[in-house]
Amino acid sequence: MNATATDSNAITGRVFNFSAGPAAMPAPVLKQLQEELLCLPGAGASLMELSHRGQVFTDILHDAEGTIRALYGISDDYAVLFLQGGAALQFSMIPANLIRGNGKTAQYLVTGSWAKKALGEAKKEGNVEVIYDAKDSNYDHVPSPSDYKVREDAAYLYHCSNETIQGVQFGEEPACPAGVPLVCDASSDLLSRPLEINKYGILYACAQKNAGPAGVTVVIIRRDLLDHAPADLAGYMTYKNHADNDSMWNTPPTFAVWALGKVARWLADDIGGLEAMQKINEQKAKRLYDVIDSHREFYLGHAKAEYRSKMNVTFNLPSDELLGKFVKEAAANELASLKGHRSIGGIRASIYNAMPREGVEALASFMTDFASKNG
Repeated sequence: MNATATDSNAITGRVFNFSAGPAAMPAPVLKQLQEELLCLPGAGASLMELSHRGQVFTDILHDAEGTIRALYGISDDYAVLFLQGGAALQFSMIPANLIRGNGKTAQYLVTGSWAKKALGEAKKEGNVEVIYDAKDSNYDHVPSPSDYKVREDAAYLYHCSNETIQGVQFGEEPACPAGVPLVCDASSDLLSRPLEINKYGILYACAQKNAGPAGVTVVIIRRDLLDHAPADLAGYMTYKNHADNDSMWNTPPTFAVWALGKVARWLADDIGGLEAMQKINEQKAKRLYDVIDSHREFYLGHAKAEYRSKMNVTFNLPSDELLGKFVKEAAANELASLKGHRSIGGIRASIYNAMPREGVEALASFMTDFASKNG
């Protein structure tokens, strides 16, 4: 069995890759990157050999930005930045710009491992308050608006929209007062569904889940927040520097931006936009959760049903012996990278945008067969 692209054209030797990230990329995009890698049409060289200041790359960057703006309907009130450093840098960069030295307090909703890591970095920069923490339930859900209260004078409210490790996801934006910027780590569900960007102050994502290869981070930031940084903040850490210099305050990750732009084009032109992508993702997730729900005594889902992620399906098996057998036999059937994160164990099937329906169907069939033979 070879994995297939969304157009059902097989690529020899590829397995169905359920890695949480870096993750599978759309096969049509990989083909196009391959075809253009040695010599970008009309450029006389590989994109990786061209100056980031030249017109060729400038056009690539602007096309990537424009396509993302069109997919989300992003207004000129927001800057769209292409940075480096992944989500890890944003854990520090956000509080450094918005709370360092100004006495304001940022509030955090902690719903899993990544929000917890972000919280730890924010504490180094200024005043931080945790207004909800789901640790007592081992992060199997996200809060309802009645579970927390946001201060009217909060510097921002922070959340992670989809926790890859625990497999929980916000179905909609957390409740947040109009005057408080909502900040979102959307690293694992960027471009997977429509969003009302005007509800956010900052929305960011490292690309290596849904949007492209590792190396570039998309930051969508409301322009009025660009002037909040303290004067002595390091240059790269200052959002305004990147916005004022068209994401080229330093040399950007040119290849990663190029690939991200092609993924965005694939979503717009081949898939039909974010609403269409959302429907596909919901169908894929439902197929796997239906198998889990049909074998409740065998497949032990981690997340509560109403908070299940559409991106990362997490579950366990009755014993370590069966878990090991599952992973081994799945790999023999070319269903790869299913072992769960070391912090919670079990199985994690990451079914981001690029995972084709055929891959989900193959996994669902394998799960059904495995349960009938071993349950």
